[in-house]
Amino acid sequence: MARGVSYVSAAQLVPMLRDPRIAVVDVRDEERIYDAHIAGSHHYASDSFGERLPELAQATKGKETLVFHCALSKVRGPSCAQMYLDYLSEADEDSDVKNIMVLERGFNGWELSGRPVCRCKDAPCKGVCS
Repeated sequence: MARGVSYVSAAQLVPMLRDPRIAVVDVRDEERIYDAHIAGSHHYASDSFGERLPELAQATKGKETLVFHCALSKVRGPSCAQMYLDYLSEADEDSDVKNIMVLERGFNGWELSGRPVCRCKDAPCKGVCS
């Protein structure tokens, strides 16, 4: 199980996204509705994140690495990543999660650096957009 929260850059994350054992968790609130998102990401808004921890655990079953982000990854992303780590530590269920990470500079940094984004309205995003 994951022992702490670490950070990953956009450049490091791009090749990681090819691995099916990686999941990206977008914790932005209403801005995800009108902004784009990282293709294939799960959306768990920070304002209801704590209530949805069991749902996230189920949705990411079999994943080894979860990468959290918000707009800038300064408050919501790191807070939700830590909350999920605490949840896993206290939960009775088995988890395959070995790494919990936060995307440096968040979604804004991802998009500004020219990384691919998705503008679909699917929930969850199926990851086939660019």
